[in-house]
Amino acid sequence: MTALAVVLVAAAVFAVQHFWTGRTQPVRAPDVVRAEAPAAGEEAAPDASAGVGAGAARGALPDGGGAAIVVDVSGRVRDPGIHELPAGSRVADALRAAGGVRPGTDIGGLNRARLLVDGEQVVVGGPPGAMTGGPVAPGAAGAGSGAAPAGPVSLNTATAEQLDTLPGVGPVLAQHIIAYRTQHGGFRSVDELREVNGIGDRRFADLQNLVRP
Repeated sequence: MTALAVVLVAAAVFAVQHFWTGRTQPVRAPDVVRAEAPAAGEEAAPDASAGVGAGAARGALPDGGGAAIVVDVSGRVRDPGIHELPAGSRVADALRAAGGVRPGTDIGGLNRARLLVDGEQVVVGGPPGAMTGGPVAPGAAGAGSGAAPAGPVSLNTATAEQLDTLPGVGPVLAQHIIAYRTQHGGFRSVDELREVNGIGDRRFADLQNLVRP
């Protein structure tokens, strides 16, 4: 009798265990992984499938964030005229943009390391100090001195102080000459000096042999 009871208990325990291990268990849904948005100021990584030439077509921006300056390169260069350069360019860059200096040209008085400014003119092959923005030649007469210049003064490159050394030209008329060459892209001939406000026939006659374009 006791043996039978033991067998029944063992059978009951086995049945309970079998039922418990075979029960239906809930299945947890997989976690959804979301791509994190790029932080402020960051750009998303480029798609590897994008064309390789897409970035190359844009090219790297020049120094200065893409800003540009415009300079006028004249004189003894292969391609004189207006040239657009990146901000921060130097005189040497302007010479390269103009195709280089012509053979036999003396550029000893040209500061090729000087930084350029927008709207200036670079004269190649002129007298020392004639380039706009460059230093005044040593021994040049001071403003208002009234002394005659050593040689013809360039209407296209002379500073206001250099123009002031011409007979009958004061600070006001010097500024009129500079304003004219800025508005008209420079003097093409000495005769254009007649068109400057404040220069009549008599004053032109006094100046025509003392100046050049």
